[in-house]
Amino acid sequence: MGSETAARSTSVFEAATPDEKHTVVDTALPVRKNDLSNDLAEPEEADKGLASAWRSLWHSHIDLDAVATKRSVFDDPDLAELYAPPADYENVHRFDPHERWTHREERSVLRKIDLRILLWVLVMFFGLNLDRGNLGLAVAGNLLKDLGLNTNDYNNAQNMYRVGFIIAEIPSQLIGKKLGPDRWIPIQIILWSLSAGGQFFMHNRAGFFACRFFIGLFMGGFIPDSILYISYYYTSHEMPIRLALFWFTDYMSGVIAAFIAYGVFHMDNVTGRAAWRWLFLIEALISITIGFCSFFFLVPGPSQTKSWLFPNGYFSEREEKIITNKVLRDDPSKSQMNNRQAITPKMLWQSLKDYDMWPIYLIGIIFEIPASPPKAYLTLSLKALGFDTFSVTLLNIPVTVFTAVNLIWVTLVTEWAGQVAIMGVLTQLWALPLLIVDYIAIKNMSLWAQYAVTLLLVGMPSMQAAQVGWCSRNSNTVRTRAVSAAIFNIMIQLSGIASSNIYRDDDKPYYHRGNGQLIAINVACMAANILAKAYYTYRNKHNLAKWNSMTQDQRKEYLTTTSDKGNKRLDFVFES
Repeated sequence: MGSETAARSTSVFEAATPDEKHTVVDTALPVRKNDLSNDLAEPEEADKGLASAWRSLWHSHIDLDAVATKRSVFDDPDLAELYAPPADYENVHRFDPHERWTHREERSVLRKIDLRILLWVLVMFFGLNLDRGNLGLAVAGNLLKDLGLNTNDYNNAQNMYRVGFIIAEIPSQLIGKKLGPDRWIPIQIILWSLSAGGQFFMHNRAGFFACRFFIGLFMGGFIPDSILYISYYYTSHEMPIRLALFWFTDYMSGVIAAFIAYGVFHMDNVTGRAAWRWLFLIEALISITIGFCSFFFLVPGPSQTKSWLFPNGYFSEREEKIITNKVLRDDPSKSQMNNRQAITPKMLWQSLKDYDMWPIYLIGIIFEIPASPPKAYLTLSLKALGFDTFSVTLLNIPVTVFTAVNLIWVTLVTEWAGQVAIMGVLTQLWALPLLIVDYIAIKNMSLWAQYAVTLLLVGMPSMQAAQVGWCSRNSNTVRTRAVSAAIFNIMIQLSGIASSNIYRDDDKPYYHRGNGQLIAINVACMAANILAKAYYTYRNKHNLAKWNSMTQDQRKEYLTTTSDKGNKRLDFVFES
């Protein structure tokens, strides 16, 4: 998982022990500006928030020929040796603390990373969402009726998918860390594509459940593995907008899937097979093609891009140096585990028991629930309202586009404000009045009014990209960042299991009882965000009081000798 700087103060000093990264609060020892060189750019407050997210895409309003190399711990000779990459780090031959580059060079390199690394990751994510998101469309094509199933069976199938997902989440992350995401991700894509294609042949409840379970099992590690992979190339300030694009692809793939489904539904009874069977098969063929291509397009790391297909590699030697030094200056800990190094059982246990991450995990298990049942039941609800199969397919598109746009702006605003918990409360407030309308008045509204309420509710701004970044920033170790991504995703799947049992068959078509439960969970989620904000604020004040009581010499000795790890360090600032 990519690391992000936790501090939002106006003056910070970033450093790391040989296996940790920490952020020092305003009162920390300053880096001596004459230690190695004066030709360095100083970190500024303008480098954070919305401005940073925007410039990470466009590099606007800067002198392109000015030095872009940011001052870091490597410019202090008293500390630099502690944070130097070990000999087994795959990019160690490209590391040089004296390396300098301009904003023009950095912009060029960043564009190349976006096109050659990020773009294919988005293509792979598109393949994943084709196969996991087509069930709702298949239901619109009478899957449940053809298999003799009801909505409770539909709920249970969704749960089987999530159970498989949860089982695979951490083991898959451990395998990916050992083999390398560039090897493990294509294997996962091929395996889940075969399982997704198997839905073409299912004829009963058992086959339905089995297919959904194995799809979840093989998809389980893809998201954290992919985020870990792109973190090799981007700094903490470049990651948030890329994560937003990651989930933006999730939603937009739903738009493309809807158009595919619209065409495939015209294939009903081709060779005597229902159209929903062809939908599963065709989309599985698309994703398995992406899986095999991924063996050729994914590379191990910035300085390991040459292959028989790309004999010159993706980057020049100069570009490899810029990527390596830029990333390590931002987060020295990224060199402390190479891209083929496994997470040991001890490291896994240390990450699992990190109680400072639990507030985020708690939010992860409930923040999506208020909109999840309406989203999962969108196609069934539209059919119940009298829309035909083709209309239902097309009516999914505005909902998906609306949700995708909301994801982008809420991620940017959260970065600008630096207030993840508060934004979490505000997004839940978006959903609350809509849930109340669903609870008390939906049955008295016209079809199109009901659709409008559903669109606004299902399209509530998603905090997922911001919360993944929050999880990463508050982890503050390589091991915990890798594991916390998997745990957070497990929480989301548990959330899905809970939400799939809220709308029950005996409560349809308006789900009055279920909507009452969603209102209660919505309020609970707001409370959880407020409590998380209070907890992290308390932890920061407590650490700051201890830090301020130390002399300059005591602080320096602490930085070089402490056994405190990650977010347990006194100089670490939690993001709230």
